Amino acid sequence: MEREILLLGDPQLYEISEDVRQEELEKLKPVFTDMFDCIRGIRRDYGFGRAIAAPQIGVKKRVICILTDKPYVIINPTLKFVGEEMIELLDDCMSFPNLLVRVRRHRHCILYYRDENWQEQKMSMDDDMAELIQHEYDHLDGILATMRAVDNKSFVMKKG
Repeated sequence: MEREILLLGDPQLYEISEDVRQEELEKLKPVFTDMFDCIRGIRRDYGFGRAIAAPQIGVKKRVICILTDKPYVIINPTLKFVGEEMIELLDDCMSFPNLLVRVRRHRHCILYYRDENWQEQKMSMDDDMAELIQHEYDHLDGILATMRAVDNKSFVMKKG
């Protein structure tokens, strides 16, 4: 089911999410499906979208769903940054689909997480995928790209 995505300014977006416990996994599986449906809906309506964090649909759990080459369910992620190299880019977000924000992110990171079967996973991420996971990880901590803007001139409205 394609759920409503919370928009910039909604106080729920600024809350810190809780870890998922193994016994909650079965109950959360329909949420994973809904999150993938939301990604497909944003792609249909706005022409972008690779990932979504559970807090964006009002679920205060540390879950990220990525839909790139295949669907990934990321539960209780932790990030380790590799090196000091940074990238600067215009970031988009499903919670403010017509706004781009210039941010700086780490170029390389390692993601540790559990998958939808509660198996431990590790993934090295670079460039656009490293940026993507940092963006979604921030959502789990109540941090939006607008809060990471390079400066007060870092905001660009998309043309409809």
